[in-house]
Amino acid sequence: MQDMDKIWRAYIATKDPGLRETLIIEYAPLVKIIAGRLSIHIGQYVEYEDIISYGIFGLIDAIDKFEPSKGIKFETYASIRIRGSIIDNIRKLDWVPRTLRAKNKKLEKTYSDLTLELGHEPSSEELAEKLDISVEETQDLMRKSSVVSLVSLDDYLSANHEANPAESDGGNSLDKSIEEREVKKMLTDAIDQLGEKEKKVVMLYYFEELTLKEISAVLGVSESRVSQIHSKAVMLLQSKLGKYKHLLFS
Repeated sequence: MQDMDKIWRAYIATKDPGLRETLIIEYAPLVKIIAGRLSIHIGQYVEYEDIISYGIFGLIDAIDKFEPSKGIKFETYASIRIRGSIIDNIRKLDWVPRTLRAKNKKLEKTYSDLTLELGHEPSSEELAEKLDISVEETQDLMRKSSVVSLVSLDDYLSANHEANPAESDGGNSLDKSIEEREVKKMLTDAIDQLGEKEKKVVMLYYFEELTLKEISAVLGVSESRVSQIHSKAVMLLQSKLGKYKHLLFS
């Protein structure tokens, strides 16, 4: 077994291409894990091989910029870079049609309005009637809606951001910290109110970090069904977060 600490020290000191390749090979499985998880959002629209390629760019960037002296595990730092690279590259493709964005906004508003009006989570049939489209079209739109909100909830739960303390204003940071704690509490409460299937998918995906395929095997349903359940859960969480929705789904 290789002494990774020794390899890291040598690479940071020399930037040797051979050592860099060794590090890429060592951590390549991390790219596959993250790509597999993101496929729940984008697998039907972007080739898995392309997702992997975007992730590799992020891994290489992480290797080049990693500073062990800061006391952060490389896996944690690399996960942020890999996920960010995949998302950035996919967003550059501008592959979500404007019409889908508009339909998604209408769906979210209808879902939220019906939840308040009915006092419970609306069914596909109730949504379809309100939207004046078929149940099949409604279910397809719900599935696609998670694409428009591309991994926003995943970003939040995984702390997918990089903060520079030197550039932060103390007062603003405190306000943001208080607001984030409030959102976390609201999010926890909202998850508790999900149906059994929706809660299970959220827990398996965001907290157990299983892939779409793995969740499908655990629940004994198709991957498309898992994606549908996930989309439904995301919309319910959006409706519960109210004015804080932009923090998770911007």
